[in-house]
Amino acid sequence: MQCSWKAVILLALASIAIQYTAIRTFTSKPFHLCPMPSPQNCGLGAQDTDPSFERGCEEYPYFIYNASRKTHILVLATTRSGSSFVGQLLNQHSDVFYLFEPLYHVQTALIPRLSHSRNAADRRVMLGASRDLLRSLYGCDLHFLESYIKPPPANHTTDKLFRRGASKALCSQPVCDAFGPADANVEEGDCVKKCAALNMTLAAESCRERRHMAIKIVRVPEIGDLRALVEDPRLNLKVIQLVRDPRGILSSRIETFRDTYRLWRIWRATGRKPYNLDLTQLTMVCDDFLSSVSTGLSHPHWLKGKYMLVRYEDLARNPLQKTKEIYDYLSLPMDKNVVDWIQANTRGSNELSAKHKYGTVRDSAANAESWRLKLSFEMVDYTQTVCQKVLNILGYKSAKSAEELKNMSVSLVQDKSFVPFS
Repeated sequence: MQCSWKAVILLALASIAIQYTAIRTFTSKPFHLCPMPSPQNCGLGAQDTDPSFERGCEEYPYFIYNASRKTHILVLATTRSGSSFVGQLLNQHSDVFYLFEPLYHVQTALIPRLSHSRNAADRRVMLGASRDLLRSLYGCDLHFLESYIKPPPANHTTDKLFRRGASKALCSQPVCDAFGPADANVEEGDCVKKCAALNMTLAAESCRERRHMAIKIVRVPEIGDLRALVEDPRLNLKVIQLVRDPRGILSSRIETFRDTYRLWRIWRATGRKPYNLDLTQLTMVCDDFLSSVSTGLSHPHWLKGKYMLVRYEDLARNPLQKTKEIYDYLSLPMDKNVVDWIQANTRGSNELSAKHKYGTVRDSAANAESWRLKLSFEMVDYTQTVCQKVLNILGYKSAKSAEELKNMSVSLVQDKSFVPFS
């Protein structure tokens, strides 16, 4: 059977029309542009908006924030890599609304066993829900988060938000009346004790009042998983990927998650590697780092101006300088609150930090390579073998002997510059 060229063209046009109709059906509301000829119409804090734009701005809040160039900041990290510290560097800024690991609720509500799952189907479920939640949170739609909080909030009020006290915005007015403007540095425990249950509506209001939003996550493996968010025109997303020497991450996890890493502790104590040791607890970190960093450093077009790689060790050794570089990348002024917090939280004791799982007070310079005194050479040598590629890319030197490992006068961190992709 032969088809004329006219029939072929008609079939092609019909196919395009069907696809376009399907796309419009599923995306008509999210991608319908709020009619805004100027930022004044839908900008944050606008007092006199044109009535003709009022309904559109209410329906499509993402474009309200885009008009005023609200910066959406994402700290992409893994557990025990220094992400709590980086999150606080952003949290201290007076115009940043910060959330500590909201994806915790996604994991615990959907599939709790997903924390170390490599199953492709499980991963898709977790990533799909995570991206949807992040997109909503960046639009200050905190009510979407309620579907994952257990038990479900009553009347949009809950006391179960994970690490609520880690956010200054959630411990100050209008969200919490227990502290006033003079209470600049509220301890996390004091916030949880003195603030009433969290009103999610007030929290959303606080989010909208601030010009920028930052979220810290440790449950998304790599930057490629976030491409849909990075390319979303409703967002002005800037990603900070935080990495740390895998040997340091392993050492910190052994100290912090004592039950989960019990067999690693046995290996360290006896010098014999248990036959049933879960090696994926280490290899997953290196594999995810390698994939993510390789993508980021290859400078794909979709990451242009939206990706910065930060080594924890560089931040620990030069906290003020590195923080300034981060704020320059974000195009935000580094206000006095940030500087004061750095000076108060980078000269502490490592013992104090060790007592608090998510503590941020530490002698940061001494902490950067303290793992060298805590791991046996056999454990370090094994880690170097399975993680060699990512160690090389990130500029971490291998220790060739136990003597070299314990010689703290010679750093195993090479001087290496990672310039933000602009």
